[in-house]
Amino acid sequence: MSYRVYVNMQIDPEFGPESSDASQAVSELTGGVVRRATRLADGRELVYYDDPGTTLPAERSIDARLLDPRPETAHMRQDPLTGDWITYATKRQNRVMMPSADADPLAPQTPTNPSEVPSRYDVAVFENRSPAFGPALAQATGAAPEGANPPHGLDDLEAIGLERTRTSIGRCEVVCFSPEHAGSFGTQSVTRARTVIEAWADRTAALSALPGIEQVFPFENRGEAIGVTLPHPHGQIYAYPYVTPRTQRLRESIARTDQSLFARILDSEQRSSRVVLQGEHWTAFVPYAARWPLEVQLLPHRHVPDFTALSGDERDELAPLYLRLLRGVDALYETPTPYIAAWHQAPVSVGRDAIRLRLELTSPRRAADKLKFLAGSETAMAAWTAEILPEDAAARLRDAIASVSASVSAEETR
Repeated sequence: MSYRVYVNMQIDPEFGPESSDASQAVSELTGGVVRRATRLADGRELVYYDDPGTTLPAERSIDARLLDPRPETAHMRQDPLTGDWITYATKRQNRVMMPSADADPLAPQTPTNPSEVPSRYDVAVFENRSPAFGPALAQATGAAPEGANPPHGLDDLEAIGLERTRTSIGRCEVVCFSPEHAGSFGTQSVTRARTVIEAWADRTAALSALPGIEQVFPFENRGEAIGVTLPHPHGQIYAYPYVTPRTQRLRESIARTDQSLFARILDSEQRSSRVVLQGEHWTAFVPYAARWPLEVQLLPHRHVPDFTALSGDERDELAPLYLRLLRGVDALYETPTPYIAAWHQAPVSVGRDAIRLRLELTSPRRAADKLKFLAGSETAMAAWTAEILPEDAAARLRDAIASVSASVSAEETR
């Protein structure tokens, strides 16, 4: 008999203890992806995203683990020299480091591995157990956690003073691309990539609707050189209580130029020799002033603030095109390339008419056996020196993408 244990948590009436399975909230998304929402034993949200035509059963296992209470929400302090907010999430010190397959916390649960995901899955998204931000709200009341000192809007966050602190209201989620122990986004099928894109859009909509959230950021860290602690193919989504420093700098640049900055950048790059991949709806290019040895941006051709605004056709094209890009990145060398794939989205409440969704993929790898380390000038002064011309980097990447494009095309025709 299946059962569920609720430990130190407020019970959401939609997923109460009378539920006999974990498929109570089901909806169909675009592209034939099915969404199944439930909660883990400590109350954290878990959402399954089923591939179109999945072979998985509709019913999912209950999370019957006995879990410790969720940690207190972290806090953040303001640096008065920059206005930046620094989060202190001390519970993250004890994260799992490169576990074996039989102890993988992102694999489906087994009798010997009480992992984070109770059932076999295609794509799964759940709240991080030790997040940098959140939990945002008490689940039963919808209020800020007891004793919290949440931000009081953007004006409060953008003011500068000494020894200012706020509770790190927000959300951090883990996005599992596959139930397999090893891999990355680039190793997935076209169908699976399309499912993940649908999950990004769905989670962006859900997180943007949470009170106090100002920006939603999906990303993938890949490789030990980047600092990855789990080999399982996965990414993350951060929902911030502020507009991030990078995006604030972007807003300043737009204010000093005009609202069409992204359209003008795209037009300029499309006429350059730095384009590495282009479709009907998307263009990938090495930017004119690339900082990293490997740096690629991917932009939609029309103005789109975030994943939620992408059309079905744009999402359909993105899946194989993004796989071509990532597999080309891996084809540059004999071993997989470490990278950060950062999906920049417009903030929730400001700049949506001017800030465009874009991928910014960067890697410190400058040769087969060499990495670029950020030393004094880059780290201390943010004054960069690059060793590789963007035009040369683009030429190498175009050749690498060409060498793997046939494999993605073959997947699309199956």
